[in-house]
Amino acid sequence: MCSARPLKAALLAAPLAANAHYIFSQLIVNGEAIRSDYSYIRQNTNSYMPSFTDDVINSEDMRCNVGATNAASETYDVNAGDTIGFKLAYDEFIEHPGPGFVYMSLAPGGDVSSYDGSGDWFKVWESGLSGPVSTETSWGTYNADRIEFTIPVDTPDGEYLVRPEHIAIHEGHVGKAQFYMECAQLRVAGGGNGSPGPMTQFPGAYTADEVNFDMWSQPVPSTYDMPGPAVWGGGSSGGSDSGSPDTGSSSSAPASSAPAPSASASAPVFSAPVSSPPIVAPSSAPYRPTTFATMTSAAPTSSYAPVDGYAPAPSGAPAASYGVAPVPSAPVGYFPAGVSSAAPVQSMSAGFPDCEVEYVR
Repeated sequence: MCSARPLKAALLAAPLAANAHYIFSQLIVNGEAIRSDYSYIRQNTNSYMPSFTDDVINSEDMRCNVGATNAASETYDVNAGDTIGFKLAYDEFIEHPGPGFVYMSLAPGGDVSSYDGSGDWFKVWESGLSGPVSTETSWGTYNADRIEFTIPVDTPDGEYLVRPEHIAIHEGHVGKAQFYMECAQLRVAGGGNGSPGPMTQFPGAYTADEVNFDMWSQPVPSTYDMPGPAVWGGGSSGGSDSGSPDTGSSSSAPASSAPAPSASASAPVFSAPVSSPPIVAPSSAPYRPTTFATMTSAAPTSSYAPVDGYAPAPSGAPAASYGVAPVPSAPVGYFPAGVSSAAPVQSMSAGFPDCEVEYVR
């Protein structure tokens, strides 16, 4: 697999500097942050790292994330009709394309603190696609610092696990959709007599084929089918209202809305000088090309032996030039064999869909 990521040097005093990974850690109620991280959200053990399809699709970890199924947390009192948010840790943003969801599960016996999430879940919110599938900003959750929804007013009173989730699909074509999810413990009062549904369970809500969506296929897909059940917005089972979901169960992009490819698009576009030839790593060792490394083209190729997908800085080079500072406008680095070093990011990604492009923030 090709990984087009900036260099990671001396690594990284800031925990999220290079990977654009994220995790939901802070409960927000009606716009107000409630206490501190993980006060009312069960804390997972894999930090801000994603869970991949094969790791969780058939696992209990699909419920609340790795190590969080039985993690201790307090329970917060809310009312039906309240707006509930889940903010990302480290003041991060969702910087991958893909859909967002919120599910709820009523704790049997009324005690959510001892509930492992093995019961029924219903979807109360989703956010999908509003433009071309392969354009990051077409996704409603892109560059958001939280997922936020309103508890349907018909929600029956009780103690619930509430599960925000984002599925990053940029590596779905190689079977590696990325799952970011947590479970909050909420006690809902002032609700109604609605019948939430359709119901599903975790694992079981999704299949690997559903979530491993190929956003880089040609021609570019014009629709994306949202995985999981329909959104319940109140009323009888399976009902939905326009106030809850951002999109329907199938998202599509009108043909007229697709912008023509342009180097001035809103997504960052990096290019290397036209005269700079592609640099190909030695074939004598396993290799994942590292693209857009902020290195000098004069440095010997052997100085860039990749480490976990990242190339270290050459000996004696200033650390600020190797991934700590923001990526400059015209870096030079490794490019996949056969790709012009002058090609913009978006055309490279389309031609080499195994490439994952992640930026230093």
